[in-house]
Amino acid sequence: MRSRSAPAGFTLIELLVVLILVGLLASLAVFTLGGSQQRQLERAVQDLYLLMGTASEQAVLNNLELGLKLDPDGYRFLVYQDDDGSWQPSSERLFEPRTFPEGLVLVYDIDNEAPKLTSASQGDRLVPDIVFFSSGETTPFRLEFTVGQDTEGMHVLASDGITGVRWHKPGESEED
Repeated sequence: MRSRSAPAGFTLIELLVVLILVGLLASLAVFTLGGSQQRQLERAVQDLYLLMGTASEQAVLNNLELGLKLDPDGYRFLVYQDDDGSWQPSSERLFEPRTFPEGLVLVYDIDNEAPKLTSASQGDRLVPDIVFFSSGETTPFRLEFTVGQDTEGMHVLASDGITGVRWHKPGESEED
């Protein structure tokens, strides 16, 4: 009597099941990573939105001009010095420099005709992109935030210069 030996290797069905499981796990990892970047984007925009509102209120309450300097990888707040007409980094802990999350893309349109409180000889001195005036007005601007080229998940911070900063989240109409 001959005994049958156990087959060596895997069956086609076993290989297909493993491939399907690996595919599902990979798609879950990609989905989770994309959601994480969107959450980081929303958190970064929310932080900037709240800080801009606070800067606008501080400018009015303390009768001073505050500025926002946008850098490729982040932003910082500046304070206008009346005595020498220069902008200096804010010393308040709340307005410390911040960086954007990796992958965040910022496109901005700022009214260059609006006053910025600068002298003709600024040279390499700091000059803000957006100014929060003690009168309650702001430099008109529009900031668009995305992750990479994903324009469907775009967040927009904007102001016409008279009304406060508005935050338009993805899917919201900007007329609201």
